[in-house]
Amino acid sequence: NHVVNGKHWGKFRSCLIASKLCMRLGDNAGKASEFNMKDLSPIESGCCKPPTYCGFTFKNATFWEVPKSGPAAPDLDCLTWSNHQETLCYDCKSCKAGILDNVKNDSKKLAAINFCVLIFLSIVHCIGSCAYKGNRDERYKRYRGYP
Repeated sequence: NHVVNGKHWGKFRSCLIASKLCMRLGDNAGKASEFNMKDLSPIESGCCKPPTYCGFTFKNATFWEVPKSGPAAPDLDCLTWSNHQETLCYDCKSCKAGILDNVKNDSKKLAAINFCVLIFLSIVHCIGSCAYKGNRDERYKRYRGYP
C-alpha cells in the first residue's frame, strides 16, 4: 500500500510525532486500570502503546517495561516498540493499520459529503433550467420584446 510503504510512511510518522498525540494520552491516566478504561482510537492504540499480546508492564501511558524474559510473543511489533518518545510504536504494523483505518473512514465520510453536494447541485441545476425554460415560453412574449 502506498500509505504505509516507502517514502509516504515517513510523512505520516513525522506528523504523528509533531502532533504529540501520544503525550496527550498520559493526561489523567496515572494507573494501569485508569489507562485501560480509556477509549483509545485505532491510531492511539496502534502507535502509542505496544500490542497487548506482547505482555509488557504498564508504567505510564507511553512507558512500558519489557519483561526480563522478553516479549510474550515473537511478533515484530513487540520488537519494534521503544520507550523513546519519538519512536514508540510508530513503525509497528498496528500503527500503520490504525492510520489506514482512519484514512479509510475519512474517505468514506468525504465520499458521502461529495455525493450530497452533487445531489444538491443537480437539484439546483434542474430548478434553474426549468425557470430559464419557463421564462422563454411563448406566454411571456411581451417580456422578450416583439420580433
